[in-house]
Amino acid sequence: MGTFFSVYFHPRPTPSVFLLSQVSFNNFLALKEFFRLFPEYSKNSFYITGESYGGIYVPTLAERVMTDRSIRFQGMAVGNGLSSWEYNDNSLVYFAFYHGLLRSTLWSDLQKFCCSEGKCNFHDNKDKDCQLRVKDVSRIVWYSGLNVYNLYADCVGGVPGEIQFDGNRKQLVISDLGNLFPKNEMSLWWQKKLQDVHQSHRNVRLDPPCTNTTACSNYLNDPEVRKALHIPAFVQKWEMCSAVVNLLYRRLYSDMKDQYLKLLSAGVTVNRRTWLYNDGNGEQVGGFVKEFGNLTFLTIKGAGHMVPTDKPLAAFTFFSRFLHNEPY
Repeated sequence: MGTFFSVYFHPRPTPSVFLLSQVSFNNFLALKEFFRLFPEYSKNSFYITGESYGGIYVPTLAERVMTDRSIRFQGMAVGNGLSSWEYNDNSLVYFAFYHGLLRSTLWSDLQKFCCSEGKCNFHDNKDKDCQLRVKDVSRIVWYSGLNVYNLYADCVGGVPGEIQFDGNRKQLVISDLGNLFPKNEMSLWWQKKLQDVHQSHRNVRLDPPCTNTTACSNYLNDPEVRKALHIPAFVQKWEMCSAVVNLLYRRLYSDMKDQYLKLLSAGVTVNRRTWLYNDGNGEQVGGFVKEFGNLTFLTIKGAGHMVPTDKPLAAFTFFSRFLHNEPY
């Protein structure tokens, strides 16, 4: 079997663009340029993979790539991907409750103010009492010292503060990515707060909570590494997340339903596979697989948000089987 070539996406990797249509188009142009510079790879099988916010970037790029006959697009894989803001917000509240993070009185209030006729809306509920309770959930999830990427793992750095000052780097440090409950008042309040901070103190660093980025930051900003990667001196230093991008980023899509339907439709006549995998926190089964059309869903028990980090051997095994089209 020939060599595989793939492209990988993690949350918000493109600081120069702020609309998803621009992101997917620029990524597509970058791929075309890569194959122009390295035509020897153009005959290889091509896959697109990503995790987290890559759940938006991967399908939107795949939508473009699958129409280009010069690229041997064979499939895509998304890990713990964001596919719907509504499902993401609603499921998180249930996850928090059923994992014992919410007190019973808070859960009762959430049911009272956010639910009606057997359906709950924690995503964009206009009820003020509901919004207040959802804020409480957000504080518990982000500011209780829990690892938001893996509930059962330690939180590097302890309880994250809203805003800190790094005396060594002379930077203000913020840790809330502002991704929870994006349409309610808390998000608007937080965005306004970040804008005020950024205007008054331009040197602001955004750190993802419970994550130690020292090693990769030191490595990727090493002058010799930058030189080897042909990064011009005028290009800013690498950082895990950008406070500026977080402030300016504007979402174009609320879900990926149309993209997945289009990909599934194409998969009916073309031998392509779409693979969605997620962590197994709170699951009672490990390595659970279910299929729908050309979509395959795989649950890895004991893994957190970044499955290959928490379960490297399992991740290597299922990625290998995915690429070689072997049973899981």
